Amino acid sequence: MNGNDADVIIVGAGLAGLVAAAELVDAGKKVIVLDQEPPASLGGQAFWSFGGLFLVDSPEQRRMRIRDSRDLALQDWLGSAGFDRVEDRWPRAWAEAYVNFAAGEKRSWLRARGLRWFPVVGWAERGGYTANAHGNSVPRFHVTWGTGPAVIDPFVRRAREGEEHGLVSLRFRHRVTQLTVTNGVVDGVAGQVLEPSGVERGVASSRAAVGDFTLRAQAVVVTSGGIGANHDLVRRNWPPRMGNPPRHMLSGVPDHVDGLVLGISQAAGASIINPDRMWHYTEGIQNWAPIWSRHGIRILPGPSSLWLDALGRRLPVPLFPGFDTLGTLEHIMKTGHEHTWFILTQKIIEKEFALSGSEQNPDLTGKDVRMVLSRALPGAPAPVEAFKRKGADFIVEKNLPDLVRRMNELTPEPLLDPAQVEREVRARDRELDNPFSKDAQITAIRGARNYLGDKLIRVAKPHRLLDPKAGPLIAVRLHILTRKTLGGLETDLSSRVLRPDGEPLPGLYAAGEAAGFGGGGMHGYRALEGTFLGGCIFSGRAAGRAAAGAV
Repeated sequence: MNGNDADVIIVGAGLAGLVAAAELVDAGKKVIVLDQEPPASLGGQAFWSFGGLFLVDSPEQRRMRIRDSRDLALQDWLGSAGFDRVEDRWPRAWAEAYVNFAAGEKRSWLRARGLRWFPVVGWAERGGYTANAHGNSVPRFHVTWGTGPAVIDPFVRRAREGEEHGLVSLRFRHRVTQLTVTNGVVDGVAGQVLEPSGVERGVASSRAAVGDFTLRAQAVVVTSGGIGANHDLVRRNWPPRMGNPPRHMLSGVPDHVDGLVLGISQAAGASIINPDRMWHYTEGIQNWAPIWSRHGIRILPGPSSLWLDALGRRLPVPLFPGFDTLGTLEHIMKTGHEHTWFILTQKIIEKEFALSGSEQNPDLTGKDVRMVLSRALPGAPAPVEAFKRKGADFIVEKNLPDLVRRMNELTPEPLLDPAQVEREVRARDRELDNPFSKDAQITAIRGARNYLGDKLIRVAKPHRLLDPKAGPLIAVRLHILTRKTLGGLETDLSSRVLRPDGEPLPGLYAAGEAAGFGGGGMHGYRALEGTFLGGCIFSGRAAGRAAAGAV
């Protein structure tokens, strides 16, 4: 290793870093993996995920009578991405490469590593616009059997195997504060050794330093994640097109997702592009049993809830639940208020509410077939019922006047006019008297039920919100929930980090969210969902292989 401490240093022990490490182990290279968190957090954010993966023309889709293709998927991706900048050269190249991967070897490559998928394919980001605009034309969201922990498991095992054979050194509590550069080449890292910590996964750990370190290698791979827990940085990068940045946000990621290494990489000469492109959810609820600071959970909604803004006005077409995340966020931020409301019934919550996160889906995470089958039975899943009972944002009442009264009691100001809310609810209900309607949401609900998966377990039979047989009525206050960085370190298709002049910065590679999941932003302005874990896998694999070939 010519006086180096390893062939390659990886900064960040999340999914992308572990995939890169696995590739380097396969190539027989010596690797040091650094992470500022304790060993309990190995695998990073991916552990907490629902495990959704974007696959194209899969056996699961075909069994559900879904006709998909690489061309249709690329049409959807480009329509959502909206690439329109000079610096989108590499993001677009990564996007096309990723769609080819998702339509090609992705499933077989992951299956060979032990991954399996729930048979019903989910339909996320439905769009609701025209064919060339945002959204998935067909369901593509494949939930991994075992959720996030099952996604990271094969790569954790490979890293541990490499550790046993002397190829991998996992060094926790190592916080990188500098990339070292000699004669224009990145040749190592420096930073602080943090005091030992025994906190559980996701819990904020101490930043008290007990020492310093310097390490050298022929290549450094940055896989340190995004900025989602650093709300100041989120606000600093907030795009003017989305209105003013929110004053109040929940965090969908643990405290350690702070964006520190992005700034360090830029200081070493790396190019960061598209920092204003982000992915934040509008259906956040306060976690009644929080693990990290400002811990929020995202509702994964079916299409039937009535969505009202803070003043009780219905959101415009096609901003229905599950259709256009960032379109909804932009609309909300331009209303002058940051919260919104779902109004729904017990029948809707039983069939249409899922919660994002491995810990909120114990049946899928625990691979418990009996528990999974119970989702088709009456009653909401136990985690959803727990939020309904204990969640600060949930209200349950038998009639609409009492519901609205308590909704007003939950906010600092009573912004809702009961008459306005009743007009919206009754107008929506009248549209159910016929099997056809001018109401685009009612039409979308009926259309969704033409898909077998939605009809079986995801979309409730259309009914009046004020039908006593469907009750009680439920209201949910929704918050903005931070999640993903869509821009990042600019990389070529070999995951080499580029300088502002477009040339590679020798010795430096990047993958995962730190690289905008590839190229500095392969999603463009909007994502199709199921693409973040897959982007970590695809870019991590590319970085590991390229670094292995270079050292």
